[in-house]
Amino acid sequence: MARSSFFPRSSCFGDPNKTNKFANAGAAAGGFVGAMGGSFVPPINVTVNNNKNTARPNSGGGHSSSLLPPPEFGSPALVRNYCNTLRAAGVTLSIEVAMGVEILKGVLEAVPDPEGRAFGSKIRARKVARKLAKSADALRDAAKNAAAAYSTFQQEYEEEINRVRHRARKPQQPVMNWAQQ
Repeated sequence: MARSSFFPRSSCFGDPNKTNKFANAGAAAGGFVGAMGGSFVPPINVTVNNNKNTARPNSGGGHSSSLLPPPEFGSPALVRNYCNTLRAAGVTLSIEVAMGVEILKGVLEAVPDPEGRAFGSKIRARKVARKLAKSADALRDAAKNAAAAYSTFQQEYEEEINRVRHRARKPQQPVMNWAQQ
């Protein structure tokens, strides 16, 4: 492929004579999937969170590799933390699964139908992808229900929360220092 004259040769693109093995690997993978799928392949971002070495307060042990905090509900803050963490995990996984559905569908549509039916490969790919799409929908619903659970907790236990809230120390008002001018 010829180099476009739109992008001038500069140091921000690196030395054109050097090969970048990661860029070439990504281009090869994208070219392979694009050639196989024959359709648009969205970019994939992978995020890795390493929380194994961070100390968690009140961790009951055994939850070092869990996506959720330990199910300890001794205070409204712990209930909120658990529900928010579950909601965030559900949303993230739902998006990742939905992207996986589209990629799987694109790859499977490229596999020829063994009986040679017109649009047979697309029909088969969509049947498989439909089952995985239901998983993405279920994860999205889990995220919604986690947020609704905390909202319901606040409504049902409003009296108890307010009873303690008024006794809590009020934040101090900032004091005006008139001498400092």
